[in-house]
Amino acid sequence: MSENIKNLEHIINNHATSDELRKQTDRFNEASKTNQLNPDIKFEYAVTLTRSSLRADYHRAMNLLEDLCVSGNPDAFRDYLFYLIIVNIKLEDYNRALECANKFLQVEPSNRQAQNLLEYIQRKRFNNGMKGLAIVSGVTFAVGATIAAAFKYFK
Repeated sequence: MSENIKNLEHIINNHATSDELRKQTDRFNEASKTNQLNPDIKFEYAVTLTRSSLRADYHRAMNLLEDLCVSGNPDAFRDYLFYLIIVNIKLEDYNRALECANKFLQVEPSNRQAQNLLEYIQRKRFNNGMKGLAIVSGVTFAVGATIAAAFKYFK
């Protein structure tokens, strides 16, 4: 496994502490209440949510990042896409992560980080597909063996 993929796995598997989550949530809520919410605060909160261990936080991060892709700072678009890819990987929505990675590469075709993300997503999709195939094969074998045993027993 390449060093770049290991770095991506570190980013994907890195979790925020409850203190970090609380601080960013408080900051986000306070900015929302006082009409001081800006793209930077939204983005920092979304990034912290992507580092949570709760799926509900991933969905919240995804909504914030999608909103930022449309209405945030155009100069930060690649950062929004990067974390949108990460959150979709965490949700195991590899098709959506792949779409985002391809959009990233349309914006920056030579971006090595986006290329590594694309490779990582393709590996995860392949591995999950192989696991699914193994499960289906195992179930099919077990059903076949049970039917064969039943025929032999009732002969």
